[in-house]
Amino acid sequence: MMRIITAIVLITLVACQDSDEQASGGREAIRQNLSSASLTAEPRWYRQDQVSTGQEVFAQNCAVCHGDRAQGLVENWRQRLPDGSFPPPPLNGSAHAWHHPLFQLIQTIETGGVPYGGQMPAFDELLSNEEKLAAVAYFQDFWDEEIYLSWVDRGGLD
Repeated sequence: MMRIITAIVLITLVACQDSDEQASGGREAIRQNLSSASLTAEPRWYRQDQVSTGQEVFAQNCAVCHGDRAQGLVENWRQRLPDGSFPPPPLNGSAHAWHHPLFQLIQTIETGGVPYGGQMPAFDELLSNEEKLAAVAYFQDFWDEEIYLSWVDRGGLD
């Protein structure tokens, strides 16, 4: 049943047109990725080869702040640092990343964390769309089924 629902969501996403010019490039890349994903082999939007690529991308660009397994490096990531910014949160499903849809996770990678009170630099020019998606696939692969399904139910693929 979950595969049917996932297939319907994926097909709907691929068929939708996005009129927002700023987000259209990232969302289009997501749609292309989703349309090439196997709808029967995996209940998640990403493929295992993306997780492997994402592990490399994450290790080179994200792990220094978010931890090598996206576990975060600061126990209380909700407490502001002395400079007033927030520390990098865990991305492994134990913090708030699962509250944000895929397009917003990609947008945060592209524009950085400053708009959200953090210090994360923008990676828009440093990473390709495929690398951004792979980084998200890597950290989402740590999410258990309950967290992942809650993310989907909250509109994660919208």
